[in-house]
Amino acid sequence: MKIEIRKAVKEDCARLLELIHELAVYEKAPEEVTVTLDEFIDAGFGSNKVWDAFVAVDNGIIVGMALYYIRYSTWKGCRLYLEDFLVTNDYRGKGIGKILFDRVIEEAKDKNYNGMNWQVLEWNAPAINFYNKYGASYDAEWLNGSFSKEKLLTL
Repeated sequence: MKIEIRKAVKEDCARLLELIHELAVYEKAPEEVTVTLDEFIDAGFGSNKVWDAFVAVDNGIIVGMALYYIRYSTWKGCRLYLEDFLVTNDYRGKGIGKILFDRVIEEAKDKNYNGMNWQVLEWNAPAINFYNKYGASYDAEWLNGSFSKEKLLTL
């Protein structure tokens, strides 16, 4: 197995959305994925691009992804935010996650960002154990607030 790590291209979007659905199923929230393929493509490759991604490829098949964007903190400045990070089930435990995560870390360092953030579900022990190997910090004080599109329309 020879894994290639590269930047995602527009033609990868359908496969990336499949992996996003796989992640949502794992996180017990498949109904929460409501973005369309067209919206996803536009957000990654349109005129107002908001995300980037690295993909892990084995023999031409994308087996992992790390989708991120840049967020701005008024306290910390520009930081890389890792939105989705997944290695498909059949490829877990083979070191691909480490290679992919290390590539994201390198991106943050290369761009001189002031840090990197992500979220992990409190019950996701395999992911927490993975991040702990890097000496990750967790903040238990903050709650994640949100409005759905439907809620926004009622406000």
